[in-house]
Amino acid sequence: MLALVAMLSLSCARVLPWSKEPVGNEVNLAFTLEHNLIRLSTVRIDGREGHFILGTAAPRTIVDPRFALRRFYAHAIQISDKETVRIDPAPADLGGVADAIIGVEPWRDHAISIDYRVGLVSYQKEGIKSGGMYIYRFPNEPMINVIVDGREIAAIVDTTSPDTLVLPGSDARGTANVRVADVDFGAIDVQYANVTRARVGNRVLSRFLVTIDYGRKVVGLWRDPRVAS
Repeated sequence: MLALVAMLSLSCARVLPWSKEPVGNEVNLAFTLEHNLIRLSTVRIDGREGHFILGTAAPRTIVDPRFALRRFYAHAIQISDKETVRIDPAPADLGGVADAIIGVEPWRDHAISIDYRVGLVSYQKEGIKSGGMYIYRFPNEPMINVIVDGREIAAIVDTTSPDTLVLPGSDARGTANVRVADVDFGAIDVQYANVTRARVGNRVLSRFLVTIDYGRKVVGLWRDPRVAS
């Protein structure tokens, strides 16, 4: 499976905005999209495998108490054989959805790019490669601008959301006309919920190659030409 992912990655390398990343400055993490959530299949916590999902807006890694961490030891995320990051995880009941949500600690001062088509999260130490991308700057959580029913709003880039778009309002589903970057989604199904800010999820994000440069506080979206309109 990993060999196939690597072959697919190489086959489209010329297309990607970050394809000229210096050798040795990028770590590729394979993932599978399960229930429309990004499961990082090669990451380990304290040396153990688990059901770990990517949380692009989570400032801190969250671990379900049922996933027993080593007691009396400093905890760590292993993202590769040579890349290990100490973490101070927050406990929370994840309701069986995952053993942990991997927050921003491993790449807090650097960038990641999410290639939904191939199933790779690329950890880029050199930061964002912005050629041809729509660029959005953010103060705290990664955010982009979204046009909803003709009105531009800021929305958090949240890969823990399997939905299209979550908008502030009463708990209900509805329809809204949505445009992101150069993609007009038309009238799509959205969720209204008790949130202070809109959140854009994987059903919309997967139409793009997504780069989040946490160090420079920039999000880049590139319309993926491999995804049918």
